[in-house]
Amino acid sequence: MQNFLGDIRTRIINGHRARLGAVFLHPSTPKMYIKLLEILRDEGYIVGFEEKTNYCNKVQIKVILKYDYSGTSIIKSFFQISKPSRRVYLTLNALWKPKSTFGLFIISTSAGLMVDREARKKNLGGEVLCAIY
Repeated sequence: MQNFLGDIRTRIINGHRARLGAVFLHPSTPKMYIKLLEILRDEGYIVGFEEKTNYCNKVQIKVILKYDYSGTSIIKSFFQISKPSRRVYLTLNALWKPKSTFGLFIISTSAGLMVDREARKKNLGGEVLCAIY
């Protein structure tokens, strides 16, 4: 599998549509996307995640999904901007603002994965991975 971000996005969105409590990610998910899950947890889009070992002794990641008090998904939309076939690199000046104040962009910079607010504070640009509203 080459598009792990697309796989994570699809599993989370489908889990929300099916009103599941948690979803499991692909066993060979790279460590970079663990940082993405930490960002989603810190920003309040998921409850959390935990690593479990499956029957083949492979580490599988369980993502616990988050809903509001009425049972609707916290994540309204989750867009993948950079894809394996088309990478999108932006400087800080070219990075646009999210639609609402609650949205965010996740950017892969030279200092690691971070949210667009942190990248603006540190004056860093990089590859824009996804947008979440």
